[in-house]
Amino acid sequence: MFGDYSIGDLGSIFVMQGFAGLILFSVYVLMALGLAIIFGQMGVINMAHGEFMILGAYVTWMTSNLFQSYLPGLFAGYFFLAMILAFVASGALGMLVEWVLIRHLYKRPLDTLLATWGLSLMLQQAYRSVFGAREVGVELPQWMLGSLHVTESIEVPINGVFVMCLTVLITIGVAYVMYLSRWGRQVRAVVQNRIMAGAVGINTEKVDRYTFGLGCGIAGVAGSAFTMIGSTGPTSGQLYIVDTFLVVVFGGAASLLGTIASAFSISQTQSTLEFFMSGSMAKVLTLLAVVGILMLRPQGLFALKVRK
Repeated sequence: MFGDYSIGDLGSIFVMQGFAGLILFSVYVLMALGLAIIFGQMGVINMAHGEFMILGAYVTWMTSNLFQSYLPGLFAGYFFLAMILAFVASGALGMLVEWVLIRHLYKRPLDTLLATWGLSLMLQQAYRSVFGAREVGVELPQWMLGSLHVTESIEVPINGVFVMCLTVLITIGVAYVMYLSRWGRQVRAVVQNRIMAGAVGINTEKVDRYTFGLGCGIAGVAGSAFTMIGSTGPTSGQLYIVDTFLVVVFGGAASLLGTIASAFSISQTQSTLEFFMSGSMAKVLTLLAVVGILMLRPQGLFALKVRK
């Protein structure tokens, strides 16, 4: 596999694929952060998480078209507004879904899996009816195009750097909200002991709804980032949902650090292997490696220590 390359070529390949893996890592982290909140904190298996991501992607696409048609002079900054709108749209839909469906299924993980799987099919059909079956692409502002020349043989795409910076900012924000804010303490209190949390005055239903909405809203932002690396279609979210669950389980449910470490390991391994073999074989080998590690450490890379 490596015999046809010199040491210098291999070094350049690993660096280039490493940067490509960082872009994939950014999308995985944004997707997995929302899913870790919903699955890790609430115990809900949300199989429609990919469709919330695609809603954010479609919102970004519509915002791009709106600025191109009516506000061309402000097109360079449309993406920042698109991310906010994607977060609001996906978060609002998530809160509606929690109120209509999820709140009746807490403590029933298999039921949430089946219900959200049905929801994902309904959302896919809704996207197909509203936006059409063909995939659409977002036109990026001029300042996001091109690449940075690190060396003569290594180039880093500017839009990838932007996505990585965005991921860092959102991760810091989520960490602050979940571990340092008053609302984050309420979320953890509800997770640890719902009855006692309600007894001390915490509105547990409100916490559940906002938590689910936050997780779905972050998925919407992931959809905005997704438009930079791929086209958007009604079923595009299903391409990432399995990988995202794999990231959350491998890192350890409810562990923010584990989610980041898991996303980095999986994305870098998959990106490097895809250069030397087919994409499907790279996924198979990555999955086998993760399954092997989980057999030795079923709680994931990082597990929360709970007093028994």
